[in-house]
Amino acid sequence: MTNLFTVAGLDKDAPRPLADRLRPRTLSDVAGQDHLLGEMGALTRLIRSGSLGSLIFWGPPGTGKTTVARLLAQETKLAFVQTSAIFGGVAELKKIFDEARARRISGQGTLLFVDEIHRFNRAQQDSFLPVMEDGTITLIGATTENPSFELNAALLSRARVLTFRALDDEAIAKLLQRAEAHEDKPLPLDENARATLIRMADGDGRAALTLAEEVWRAAKPDEMFDTAGLSDIVQRRAPIYDKAQEGHYNLISALHKTVRGSDPDAALYYLARMFDAGEDPLFIARRVVRMAVEDIGLADPQALVIANAAKEAYDFLGSPEGELAIAQAVIYCATAPKSNAAYRAFGAASRLAREHGSLMPPKTILNAPTKLMREEGYGEGYAYDHDQPDAFSGQNFWPDALGRQKLYNPPERGFEREIKKRLDWWEKLRRERRDS
Repeated sequence: MTNLFTVAGLDKDAPRPLADRLRPRTLSDVAGQDHLLGEMGALTRLIRSGSLGSLIFWGPPGTGKTTVARLLAQETKLAFVQTSAIFGGVAELKKIFDEARARRISGQGTLLFVDEIHRFNRAQQDSFLPVMEDGTITLIGATTENPSFELNAALLSRARVLTFRALDDEAIAKLLQRAEAHEDKPLPLDENARATLIRMADGDGRAALTLAEEVWRAAKPDEMFDTAGLSDIVQRRAPIYDKAQEGHYNLISALHKTVRGSDPDAALYYLARMFDAGEDPLFIARRVVRMAVEDIGLADPQALVIANAAKEAYDFLGSPEGELAIAQAVIYCATAPKSNAAYRAFGAASRLAREHGSLMPPKTILNAPTKLMREEGYGEGYAYDHDQPDAFSGQNFWPDALGRQKLYNPPERGFEREIKKRLDWWEKLRRERRDS
C-alpha cells in the first residue's frame, strides 16, 4: 500500500531545507537579535520576569520572528499554535480559541503565533481582544509592516511591539560558519564570492542559508567559485548598495530631489536603480507619499491620492507587477505643480503650539454644556457661519492673548491659486465686517 504521507510530501525521511535543519534550538542560538535576546535584551527581561504578555514582532523576513516565538513557547511551557493571516479566517480562529480554552481548563496556556497579522482586517483583529484580555491566549503577531499603520489601536494597546533587525554581515557570516560545521564541508567560494553571497542575503538569514545550499548543490568536486561564478549559479546579483548604509540614503535622496525638481526622467532612473538594487518597494512607496505631502501639497491634492493608491496597488499585486504603480505615482508627482506651503504652515503651527500651547481659545467658540459655563460667558456671541451672508462670519477664532496669525501662504500655482482666491476673499469680508 502507498504511504499517504509520502504522497503528500510529508515523508519523515524527506530532505529538509538547510534553513530548517539549522533552525535554532535555544534562544541563545538566534543570530543578530542581541537587543532582544542578549543579557540585557527586552525578551530576556520578560522571560526573567515570568510574565511574557502578548507581543508584536515587527521586522523584515528571515530575521527569526517565527523561530523566536516557537522558542518562547518552549521556554514558558506554553502550547505553541501557529497560523497565518494569509490562509486563516474567522472560522479557523474560533476553532483555535475554543481549543485554547479547553487547554486552559486542563492547566496549560497557549501561545498563538500569527504570521502576517497585518493582513487580517480590522474586524478579524478585534476578535483577538477578548481572548487576550481573559488570558485564553498569549498572542505573538509577526508583521513586516509598520504596526502603527497596519494594526488596530485596540490590539496595539494590549501588546508590546518588539522590533527585529535585519541581520548584519557579521551575523550572516556566523550563520554560514554554522552551516559549514553542520554540513562538515566549507563553502566552495573564494573570499570575494563569500562576501558577495553575504550581500546577496540582504539581511535575511533564511535567504543566506538557501543561497549556501544552492552553491553546494552546484559545485563539482574541488570546484571553487569566484563572484562571477556565484552570480551564474544563483542567478542573482548582489545589491548595488547596502540598504542600511550610505547608498540607500543617497538614492532615496536623489529620487526625492528629482521629483521635487520636476524631472520625471531622472526620477524614473533613480527609482529603477533602487528596484534593481533590491530596495523594499513599500519603503519607496511610503517616501513617494511623503513627497506628495511635502513638495506638492495642495497645489495638486490628487498627488496624495495617487501616491496612496500606488502603495495599495503594490501591496495587492506584489513584485514585479506592482512596481509599475509606484513608477506611475513618481511620474505624477514629478510632473505636478509644486508647493511646500502646507509643509511650512504646519511647521509654523507646531512652533506656535509649543510656544503658546496653554492659551485658552475665545469663549465665544466654546460650548457651554453647564449652567455655570453659560454664566461664565462660554458660547456667548458665537455667530453660526451658515446663517451669515456668504456663509462666513469673520469672527475671531484665535486666543485673545495671541491675536490672529498668518501661517498658510499658498502660492499662485496649481489648485492653490484657487485656495488663495478664497482666502483673499474671506480676508476682504473680514476687514469689511470688522470696520462696519
